[in-house]
Amino acid sequence: MSAVPQLVEIDQDEVLTGEAVALDVQPLGLFLRALGALIDVVASAILLVVFWIVVSWVAGVTIMALAPALLIGSIVVVLVVLPAAVETATRGRSLGKLAVGGRIVRADGGAAGFRHALIRSLAGVLEVWFTLGAVAGIVGAFTPRAQRLGDLLAGTYSERTRPPRLPAPAPGVPPVLAAWAQIADVARLPDRIARRAAQFVRGADALAPAARMRLAATLADDMRPFVAPLPPCDPETLVRAVVAVRRDREYAALQGQNERVARLTAGDDTRALPPR
Repeated sequence: MSAVPQLVEIDQDEVLTGEAVALDVQPLGLFLRALGALIDVVASAILLVVFWIVVSWVAGVTIMALAPALLIGSIVVVLVVLPAAVETATRGRSLGKLAVGGRIVRADGGAAGFRHALIRSLAGVLEVWFTLGAVAGIVGAFTPRAQRLGDLLAGTYSERTRPPRLPAPAPGVPPVLAAWAQIADVARLPDRIARRAAQFVRGADALAPAARMRLAATLADDMRPFVAPLPPCDPETLVRAVVAVRRDREYAALQGQNERVARLTAGDDTRALPPR
């Protein structure tokens, strides 16, 4: 019996590689991309002015007296050739991208090459320099990964290289209720109560003492019908203990379910093997 193919939904933040593997990546946002582009533009402008000043000083003439070919050639080198060479040598990075934590990659997540960098640099002359970034900003605002026109032409986008800071680990059962947690019967809480309790545990330390005590007392009253036996403790300790017990038990249940599915799958594969 042939297997029925299944369709897998790919989120816009996922990249499908050539091996049909979906990678969860985080593209750089429009604001950070604009900030990185501004840094690159300022750096290129400073480099261009310094080059003109040095050449005019060596030649003993003013900047306006330089040969038109030299002016045009220096502009092409600084605005097109140099950015493409830098991105190629640094595998998609530049001064601005290093500052904001971005890197140019292909649409499939692979490293961008010189061809991609050159296309982006040529398009950047129009959308970044000639229009002062207006075209890049408009196009980036209407693309899922904040891609500018050069990215669309080259098949690239800016990937976030600095992962977001992970939240602090969730606290466990308070030590005074460790023995109670082993025998406690904590039923599944309604979604509204569970959500409010989880938010309280995460942000209790930032609350004012009076508001913290009042909110803890309210949550404890809502939880008591679902807990047996009730431990002799203050409301906040009860809330923290119930949240930790439910989290640990639901996590253990999910692990057990995954293990059962893995064993059943392994058994099916074993039965499917032909006899030797």
